[in-house]
Amino acid sequence: MKATSSYRLATTMPSGPLPGACWTLFISLLLVCCLLPPGTQGQELQLRVEPQNPVVPAGESLLVNCSTDCPSAGLIFLETSLLKESVGRGLGWAAFQLSNVTGDTQLLCSGFCNGSQMIGFSNITVYRFPERVELAPLPHWQPVGENLTLRCMVSGGAPRDHLTVVLLRGEQELGRQPAGDGEPAEVTVTVPASRDYHGANFSCRTELDLRSQGLGLFQNSSAPRKLRTFAMPMTPPRLVVPRFSEVETSWPVDCILDGLFPASEAQVQLALGDQMLNATVVSHGDTLTATATAKAEQESTQEIVCNVTLGGESRETRENVKAYSFQGPNLTLREPNATEGTTVTVTCAAGPRVRVTLDGVPAAAPGQPAHLQLNATAKDDRRTFFCNATLEVHGVILHRNRSVQLRVLYGPKIDRAKCPQRLTWKDRTMHILQCQARGNPNPKLQCLQEASKFKVPVGIPFLVRLNYSGTYNCQATSSRGTDVLTVMMDVQGRNPIAITIVLGVLTILGLVILVAASVYVFGVKKRRDIYHVRQSSTRLPLAPQQPDEAVAVELS
Repeated sequence: MKATSSYRLATTMPSGPLPGACWTLFISLLLVCCLLPPGTQGQELQLRVEPQNPVVPAGESLLVNCSTDCPSAGLIFLETSLLKESVGRGLGWAAFQLSNVTGDTQLLCSGFCNGSQMIGFSNITVYRFPERVELAPLPHWQPVGENLTLRCMVSGGAPRDHLTVVLLRGEQELGRQPAGDGEPAEVTVTVPASRDYHGANFSCRTELDLRSQGLGLFQNSSAPRKLRTFAMPMTPPRLVVPRFSEVETSWPVDCILDGLFPASEAQVQLALGDQMLNATVVSHGDTLTATATAKAEQESTQEIVCNVTLGGESRETRENVKAYSFQGPNLTLREPNATEGTTVTVTCAAGPRVRVTLDGVPAAAPGQPAHLQLNATAKDDRRTFFCNATLEVHGVILHRNRSVQLRVLYGPKIDRAKCPQRLTWKDRTMHILQCQARGNPNPKLQCLQEASKFKVPVGIPFLVRLNYSGTYNCQATSSRGTDVLTVMMDVQGRNPIAITIVLGVLTILGLVILVAASVYVFGVKKRRDIYHVRQSSTRLPLAPQQPDEAVAVELS
């Protein structure tokens, strides 16, 4: 009878035969040897043990069958350190149920056949899956290019000579090693970290290979762990700030660091002295740029600090910014709208240590104002005054300019040079009366004919008529007064006698041309007529020759 068994997977703590059970098995073997009849010791009779060398999960039960082909076999016994129960017996066979198989052990079946002892052996191999497969924690940040050591701890698992530990990056195998006999077993693999490892999952896996025992390949994986790698350049960041800044004036701060990986995960701090700045951080490739706006509140030397941190490493740059106070210049007119003939005072002033120059005239000393006085005339209207202020800050000269425009109030004046007082024009021709008037406020200019009060356009084209002749009063008027200029306009009519003479000359010239053309055409036609010769006979009569007579030929 053959024993059958069922297998199921179980996870238990590893164990082996108890020491007391080993002694019991050893004593049983001695007794069997001592009970052998003389002459039969050393003789091996066949006794089968089934299953032969089984591989079972830890903690399972196993049905063992001991059998022989001997027709007169006696009782058959099973010697083992495991708990056993006889479940059947017959001629030449015996079956036993083994309970809670927890460790590797050897089974011994014995019996007698015709007075001779028979023995049979079978080795039980117990397998169990690892109770714990764990990848040791990875570094919080791993520098790119440095070696990364992966450690996998394995507790339990048997048989160990069939147990292998594999370390993985995602599904890529980085290395494999036998688990060994340690408890727990620790397997390490060292690989150089690269940028590709950033954000990758690492894990370890055990492989219990029992395919040679007719089972399969059993795998057990650890929980994955994510790795973060980084690259930090040795160079400090570039801090772009002005050398000088004016108090209470905002100015930009830029901090740039190249060769950073991953740049998007870096932390940046910008500070002005003890004041943290609100920075805007932008990454593009391996370049990180942080921008902020700073403002010094008092005149002093301020320190700007840029600190970039990634992977527990930092790079820092410090720069000094000198804050200065540049007050002014303030350029003022005592009378922005001065009346013609009055005195105008122009003043340019600035703060301490500031030197001012008003229209090229410097002040007596730094911090002192510059003054300019003038008697306002019409030519000074819209005149611009310039003030230049300079301040020396740590050997550097800073400049600042201001300007102001003066308005002079004066009465209207018609420009005699641009408004001719006598004009002679032809009737029905286009002309422009070029008269202009100056004044502040701007005057209104109009030209009226004395008799009819007819207003002729000024500054725009118009068609001149005969009735435009006469005397015109051109008057410029504003709130400051009136200016009048007399203009004589003489409009001449066209000459009809000259026109008649010109028309007569043109008519005679046309007739002469017509007659000449007719004569020319008639002469050419006459020269081109056709002439015919009449022939009365082909023979000529013979007559005496008269030398002085010519032969007459009649032409028709």
